[in-house]
Amino acid sequence: MPARAGTAFAEGNPTMSIPVTTTFTIEGYRIREYRGVVRGIIVRAPTISQGIVGGLKSIVGGRIGAYTEMCDQARQQAYELLIDHARAVGANAIVGLRYDASDVGGRGAATEVLCYGTAVVIEPTSPA
Repeated sequence: MPARAGTAFAEGNPTMSIPVTTTFTIEGYRIREYRGVVRGIIVRAPTISQGIVGGLKSIVGGRIGAYTEMCDQARQQAYELLIDHARAVGANAIVGLRYDASDVGGRGAATEVLCYGTAVVIEPTSPA
């Protein structure tokens, strides 16, 4: 399948081997079958060093790179779990991708990242 604008897809990259888009259509393809909602969820807590650096930065202000890295890793892991779930239900694409995040355990002890979308089976549209 060729890459489409707004769609994550790359041959040879196992985490992006199926089209994933925030929209509900993929140009050049039609949805043949809906397989349901799929999700990837991960809960991450900062490491000791991230907690120390983040705590100091929160006092003096500024961008907290250690927390940014932790959140980026959590999003990537949730995305990979989403792809695994879609494959498990027999989908070859995901539409309507969304992320959600929330604190778990109070006082920022951990962050839950949820990545979800609709698993679908797509096929190329026939040329007119």
